[in-house]
Amino acid sequence: MPGGKPKTKTRSPDPNFMHSLARGLTVVRAFTEHRRRLTISQISQKTAIPRAAVRRCLYTLVKLGYVGTHDNTFSLLPQTMALGHAYLASTPLAKLAQPYLDRVREGVHESCSVAILDGSDVVYIVRSAVNRIMSVNLFVGTRLPAYCTSMGRVLLASLPEAELDSYLSNLRLVQFTSKTVSSLVEMRSALKKVRLDGFAVVDQELELGLRSIAVPVRNNAGQVVAAMNVPAQAALLSVRQLETRILPHLLSAASDLGTLLMDDKGRSRR
Repeated sequence: MPGGKPKTKTRSPDPNFMHSLARGLTVVRAFTEHRRRLTISQISQKTAIPRAAVRRCLYTLVKLGYVGTHDNTFSLLPQTMALGHAYLASTPLAKLAQPYLDRVREGVHESCSVAILDGSDVVYIVRSAVNRIMSVNLFVGTRLPAYCTSMGRVLLASLPEAELDSYLSNLRLVQFTSKTVSSLVEMRSALKKVRLDGFAVVDQELELGLRSIAVPVRNNAGQVVAAMNVPAQAALLSVRQLETRILPHLLSAASDLGTLLMDDKGRSRR
């Protein structure tokens, strides 16, 4: 699964900033789907945190029940899921979106998800799945690079120009397939098209054989707060079919969900 490398924040002059807490969270984020068991040395190398500090973080996490240890390696324990659950429980979007995703799934017989932008990635926060065999294992909490995913394109296209310029200036383009966007010129052109169309289609840029379509989810102030998408096997649905068969269901569900979402001042459309 593609993912960004955890980075330790530089030391802050803010006296209220807890460096030990920041390091502990960075250590937790060092574990990934492909690196489920790590040694102290591996975590130190991955996070740039000194070995002694990594050892203290792990000792504390083991004592609190978030990390387990065996044969000098460490792995996350189920209790870490409580951290993600706390976010989902405090985020109305995830709870409100579920019935609308279910509606899309039942209407098109394909999985449907909602994601938000977090740094350079999209993070899945709610999903309604059908049984499909795909090499990309998608679930709540999955992180994927924004630039080559349909939900990422929708969310990036909604950014103010200054934020988008900052994102693109730091973007490292990885060629996941021969179809992956390969230049910033192509990227800007793709995002311009998303703004004009009001939706995004990504055709086999993350994985050959997988294409997807996404639309923005807006709150009552018209702000894009999330994206909603449907992925499909390229052998089963063409780009044209995504736009004619799937898009109307997504637009309807995203619009209806948006009527329930409040702006920053707590006001809903209703």
